Amino acid sequence: MKKLMLAVVVLSLILMFAACAKKAPQVAPVAPVVEKVDEPVAQVEKPVLSEEELFQQRSLEELNKDQVLKKINFDFDMYTIREDMKPVMQANANWLLKFPSVEVLVEGHCDERGTIEYNIALGEKRAEAAKNYLVSLGLNTAKVKIISYGKSKPLVQGVDEATYFQNRRAEFVITKK
Repeated sequence: MKKLMLAVVVLSLILMFAACAKKAPQVAPVAPVVEKVDEPVAQVEKPVLSEEELFQQRSLEELNKDQVLKKINFDFDMYTIREDMKPVMQANANWLLKFPSVEVLVEGHCDERGTIEYNIALGEKRAEAAKNYLVSLGLNTAKVKIISYGKSKPLVQGVDEATYFQNRRAEFVITKK
């Protein structure tokens, strides 16, 4: 029995030492490092529209509001195209020649000086001069109409030379695409 007791004590000591033995530190599993690689996102390119396609998308109101055709000004009591206005007329003609289906109305305007009758006649001469200049640059005469407003539609109000100059003009209104 002593042997049995000794065996139980030895076994208990072995179990006790085994239970108290240092355990290997447990390391938490490390998640694999995944680097985020920015892959280029395929960008959808908008198709580049031609000038003709852009023109077709715009309404008459938009074209006239954006003043694709620029107005010209005249000297006092004159209806000849000023030298500094000829490049403007050339640019207008170039634009109109790109779009041969376009029809335009040339409006003749005057400043407030003079009689109504005189200014209606002068406005008509200004519109006619602008039309003739466009035709001389290659436009079809049937695509250009004229009207005179005389002094009835001033662009700006005032009684000084700068105001008068702004009101002595021909404007170009697109009437048909």
